[in-house]
Amino acid sequence: MKQIFQSLRTGEVTVKKVPCPGPEDGKVLIRTCRSLISAGTERMLLDFGRAGWLEKIRQQPERLRAVIDKIRSDGVIATWEAIQAKLEVPLALGYCNVGKVLEGGGTGFAAGQRVVSNGHHSEIISLSPKLAAVVPDGVSDEAAAFTPLAAIAWEGIELLQVKPGDQVMVLGLGLIGQLAVRLLRGMGCEVLGADPDPGRRALVEKYGVKVVCEGADTVSE
Repeated sequence: MKQIFQSLRTGEVTVKKVPCPGPEDGKVLIRTCRSLISAGTERMLLDFGRAGWLEKIRQQPERLRAVIDKIRSDGVIATWEAIQAKLEVPLALGYCNVGKVLEGGGTGFAAGQRVVSNGHHSEIISLSPKLAAVVPDGVSDEAAAFTPLAAIAWEGIELLQVKPGDQVMVLGLGLIGQLAVRLLRGMGCEVLGADPDPGRRALVEKYGVKVVCEGADTVSE
């Protein structure tokens, strides 16, 4: 089967032929119908891979602290070898997958069911049933593929303990920000949005969102 990977060393994205996973107890085996690209996350990984050593460190300073700790405990040579080995392991991309169950593996899912999951960009995936859910009839594959991203937005809303009628500011109106806006408006909240991109601001204005323009202190009704 084919699957998409990225090199953390160079940022190169490739489609590789890899062995197809088989049925496994406790795992759901799924044949992919749709796989959505998370532009923000996957572009960040692409930029990280293409960056030089100094830029990689700047982007993830917490990793530098981990490297320093490992040098202290294991020495420079062992640490260098561990870093090189880590960078050589291809990173499987993707976490927004819709497909049909091939084998339920005793998980409660039945063959033929349409499910959305956190599966990678791969023709066939095998994963925990905790990372999958049945897609209701009437919901298209394309719409269902946005579920993992909408779940991220919803988790933020729940953490804030937002209630209907609250006034909420959404900072950043990318894909997850757009989904957050729609969820909040569906709850009956008054929403303010901020983003330097005029196109993104225009999208949320259609949903009755007040937008803050870049570099301005005024709010557009």
